[in-house]
Amino acid sequence: MSRNHGVVCDDLCMVDPSPGTLVAFHAHPDDESIIMGGTIARAVAEGHRVVLVFATRGDVGEVDDGVLDPDEDLAARREGEARGAAQILGVSRIEFLGYRDSGMVDTATIHDAGSFWSADVDEAAARLAVILDDEHPSAFTTYDERGGYGHPDHVQVHRVGLRAAELSLPGRVYAATINRDHIETLREATLAALPDAADVPDPDEIELGVAADRITTTVDISSFLDRKRAAMAAHASQIGPDSFFLALPDDAFRVAFGTEWFIRLDTTVDEPETWIF
Repeated sequence: MSRNHGVVCDDLCMVDPSPGTLVAFHAHPDDESIIMGGTIARAVAEGHRVVLVFATRGDVGEVDDGVLDPDEDLAARREGEARGAAQILGVSRIEFLGYRDSGMVDTATIHDAGSFWSADVDEAAARLAVILDDEHPSAFTTYDERGGYGHPDHVQVHRVGLRAAELSLPGRVYAATINRDHIETLREATLAALPDAADVPDPDEIELGVAADRITTTVDISSFLDRKRAAMAAHASQIGPDSFFLALPDDAFRVAFGTEWFIRLDTTVDEPETWIF
């Protein structure tokens, strides 16, 4: 038996039915497409069933002026966008745990009644475990301990995901993450070519992702970039056509987003992995 990051596993965890099911746990609509849209599309193409679970409907996401209709509800809009993106990626099932988007750490909404950040971890994990019990996934993804960049709901996804995996043990457990070293290299190259680029993220400034030596699993999704990009575009309230994500030319988009990264949590990995199944 081995233990890593709080998830206990024995030899049975290494048995992966094929095709199997992937349950991917995310904080808000659009996270799934940005962080692992290519992995989802690849899993579907290889015959795996994919289930998306969102903690919230993204109630307090930032929206540019004119994107929403005068009386349009943002949470309903983002749920619809999530369903549209899921259809593009080939997702079989989508579920929402029913919590409110907490917003960032310095916003008043973080402590709202029903916010995901305020949720009891065991209670939230029990909700998620019901879905895990139903699906018996071969692979389950949550986030790294900082949720990629420190957003409270993303950190809570990590905590709740790990606890749910203890309540209903999946075949494999992964933290979806970002390779900070890769992003820094891209940033330097982008600024050298486009000195006036304004919205290129600084991974050190926002403590984005993790160092490359922590990543156990590097997934090539270059054959599925068209679906990843289309799924990202489906989240139009959050990712506009002029955003950094979608304004990149195809070749630059391939370099930036042609790889997705994970940290194996259920066991120690002796050799680098290239796939989550």
